[in-house]
Amino acid sequence: MGEDVTVDKTLDIKGQVCPYTFVRSKLAIEKMNLGEVLEIITDHKPASENVPRSMENEGQKVLKIDQTGEKEWHIFVRKDKEKKKG
Repeated sequence: MGEDVTVDKTLDIKGQVCPYTFVRSKLAIEKMNLGEVLEIITDHKPASENVPRSMENEGQKVLKIDQTGEKEWHIFVRKDKEKKKG
């Protein structure tokens, strides 16, 4: 998973905790086009595990998770699924 990823949008949610981290991530990716990549930056350890799991449950593709500091993670998610209308 060392490949470079082209990021279309970055969401900095440092200082926020679950479930707000996932809610903000979900709202951000819903506004994106299929195939685009969202980079999520968090400093909340549970979010570094919960956000990727929740994104995959929503049908999105987690490309990689990089820990860039003692308390900082960058999560890269590709939009693979549109929100169902109805």
